[in-house]
Amino acid sequence: MLDFSFVNKYYMFFLIGAKNTVVIAAFSVVFGVVLGTLLGLMKHSKIKVLKFFATVYIEFVRGTPLLVQLFIIYYGLPINLSAVPAGIVALTLNSGAYVAEIIRAGIEAIDKGQMEAARSLGMTHVNAMRHIILPQAIKNILPVLGNEFITIIKESSIVSVIGVPEIMYNAETVRGNTFKPFEPLVVAAVIYFVLTYSLSKLVNKVERRLKESD
Repeated sequence: MLDFSFVNKYYMFFLIGAKNTVVIAAFSVVFGVVLGTLLGLMKHSKIKVLKFFATVYIEFVRGTPLLVQLFIIYYGLPINLSAVPAGIVALTLNSGAYVAEIIRAGIEAIDKGQMEAARSLGMTHVNAMRHIILPQAIKNILPVLGNEFITIIKESSIVSVIGVPEIMYNAETVRGNTFKPFEPLVVAAVIYFVLTYSLSKLVNKVERRLKESD
């Protein structure tokens, strides 16, 4: 029979882990959106070097496991990063590749006539992209970016392997202290579900409001 009596003693472990998970995911998504926007614009650029670099980066990151990328960042860089910054950097670099594809798709979904109209009014390609195309693209992809936040929250569990005290790492600590192999994992799963379900509802609400504003 399942026994969750340990929660009264170790609930702070789980709360601290949840807080760290949200903070790590939030930083990773914010930086990932910035990086992904740059990569998306580079991939959409007419400058072949920029387009080539963005394409190679995106394909490499999407084609390799996040765990390998995390180990490269944590163990392979000449700069010794502590566990939390290394986890954020790895998740940011990974998220940036996926956000780049989201940004690219958002840009390509905008009617090409708008760029032509902006250019006919004397705007440069960069200004037209900045003031006309990109704001519309970002508005269209906001719900998808919200889903990326949810994905990062789940994927952040992998940083536990380098000692980041997030939900899974703290759940493993509780397992070791209580000698209960199963119940702490159930608690961790419930916390992940609460976080992702709440965010999914928020994303759906934002998506409805965007549709109403259109």
